[in-house]
Amino acid sequence: MPHVPTSAVRMLAPAQAAEILAVSVDEVMSLVQAGELRGARVGAPARWRVTEASISDYLDSRAEIARRMALWQQSQEASFPELWGTGPVRHSD
Repeated sequence: MPHVPTSAVRMLAPAQAAEILAVSVDEVMSLVQAGELRGARVGAPARWRVTEASISDYLDSRAEIARRMALWQQSQEASFPELWGTGPVRHSD
């Protein structure tokens, strides 16, 4: 991961992160506690903040998981005779 100067790191309140992810604040905090989002307590009094980059990373990872699941689903629906060139073709596309 490239080094990002501290001044370039944008921190968001959990409510802002929740709005971006379209989830509740409690779900954002659960993601932080699970380590799926990077967060820290900052300020006085200490309040949680989530790095904007971690939201982007999280969304990218979720998109990759969805892509892999779609490929797996397609592979489960494939007919091996169709792939090998023998037997009847189920889909005439």
